[in-house]
Amino acid sequence: MDNTMNTEMDIFTIISHGGNAKSIAYEGLEAAHKGEFEEADKLIEDAHKELNEAHKTQTKLIQAEINGTVFEKSLLMIHAQDHLMTSISEISLIEQMIKLLKKMDSLQK
Repeated sequence: MDNTMNTEMDIFTIISHGGNAKSIAYEGLEAAHKGEFEEADKLIEDAHKELNEAHKTQTKLIQAEINGTVFEKSLLMIHAQDHLMTSISEISLIEQMIKLLKKMDSLQK
């Protein structure tokens, strides 16, 4: 397998794990809306595990570039980075929303 194929696999790994993380976080938000806060917390933890996998692959590519590997800049690479950044941002916002839902729940009791 050549370097281009390996790089494409890494790009798809970032996209896949980033997308999984975001989807799982939204499941956590839905659980929180139902008052299922333990489930929401577990799902957010799972979302972070997915983010960590995406971030590990991103870090591998960054380190390779720092060490002299030249990657062709592609729309696919840009998409992967954008996808990961958006997932991180949305998960941070979802975590804050869950905190608010927990606070509202405790005030209603």
